[in-house]
Amino acid sequence: MATGNTVTNSELTGSTSPFFPGITTRTASASRFVPTLPETLVETGLEFKDLFPLILRNIFLHGYQSGVAISRQLKLPFAFVEPVLQTLKSDQLLAHKGSAPGNDYLYELGLRGAEQARMVLERSTYCGAAPVSIDDYVASVMRQSLRNLKPTTQEITEAFSDLVVSRLLLGQIGQAISSGKACLLYGPPGNGKTAIASRVLRAIDPVVWIPRSLAVGGEVIRVFDPTIHQELPLPDSDSLTIDGQPDERWVRIARPTITVGGELTMNNLEATLNPFTRIIEAPIHIKSNCGALIIDDFGRQRISVEELLNRWIVPMDRRVDFVNLPSGRQIRLPFEQLLVFATNLDPRKLCEEAFLRRIPYKIEVFDPTETQFRNLFELRRQQMGFEFQPGILDYLVEYHFKRASRPFRFCHVSDLLDQARDFCEFHNRPLVFNRDIAEIAVLNCFSAM
Repeated sequence: MATGNTVTNSELTGSTSPFFPGITTRTASASRFVPTLPETLVETGLEFKDLFPLILRNIFLHGYQSGVAISRQLKLPFAFVEPVLQTLKSDQLLAHKGSAPGNDYLYELGLRGAEQARMVLERSTYCGAAPVSIDDYVASVMRQSLRNLKPTTQEITEAFSDLVVSRLLLGQIGQAISSGKACLLYGPPGNGKTAIASRVLRAIDPVVWIPRSLAVGGEVIRVFDPTIHQELPLPDSDSLTIDGQPDERWVRIARPTITVGGELTMNNLEATLNPFTRIIEAPIHIKSNCGALIIDDFGRQRISVEELLNRWIVPMDRRVDFVNLPSGRQIRLPFEQLLVFATNLDPRKLCEEAFLRRIPYKIEVFDPTETQFRNLFELRRQQMGFEFQPGILDYLVEYHFKRASRPFRFCHVSDLLDQARDFCEFHNRPLVFNRDIAEIAVLNCFSAM
């Protein structure tokens, strides 16, 4: 089994996970997980038979290739792949088409190999990197879990420095991030719940490693998704690991923050088989492991609140999920992400107490005070390069908020200043926020509200 190396020789402390026997959670401040290249194929958790379909599909879809090219496609050393190629040739599934540099050969499919390739392609078209074992994946998640990280109050403050956030709210959010437990952000619309949720990982170590795919009894589950995961370049190799180069079957990514809203369906919560590629995709909560999963506009999804909560009530409680594969097989995977629900609906009307109890942090995001509103207006004015007519902010607050009985909302600042900028650009005027422009901005923003 392959293991992850660290960037220091520090001794690690931790406790054994009750749901994954033999897997120990580590203190991430003492080390950083890096998947190092195994010394043998056995240490990868794979066998010859696991590579057979990958090689056959690869040659069938891309034509004859050298052994080195095939090993690069599988992200494995040539020394691991060459014996597998020789076995396939001995079984008359592959044949030598010619020689290649470095005592290598060009491999093509034999008659039996072409027939076998068609059979494996009916099951799946996946021919990418060799998959990682479930055990190695579980160990990596437990090593990189947010629960191992304890950001300081200073780090939390800096993470939200571009927002106007009260000390109470900042403390609540910081405590939730430090615990790694689920939280619910609720309150009136327009006060930055989504903006707050999107920043929860800024105070955390920004890098994690995830496998490109997982091996499950002959099936392959794709984990790395370039549409939602941001791949990061490798640092200098001298400082990356202690014992050698990283295992290329893994990808170094920015710690994921995945946001889903009203488009969320039950299919996103299960391992799904793409009907065209026949590749199994990991559910959204597995792709967000070691990061944050934000359920925005909670209560407005395409699935009912009851369906969503029933699907996650056990994983939230036990930090483990039993994933059903299309074949009927069930596997156990970590449920290790900061789960953030954000809604402007009344939580008590959304779901029952049993589920709310499993969200330890219920954080109300209040309307700003007048002072906070004024401070944010001044901050955004400076950022956008506006000049203010003397007394214009007093006029705006008095006549269009207080006398209109309109509550202050954080979003109103950007909404009004964006309207003012659009007006000035359209009329080719300097960025000056005066009474006339304020009236136009108010009219456009609030006339139907």
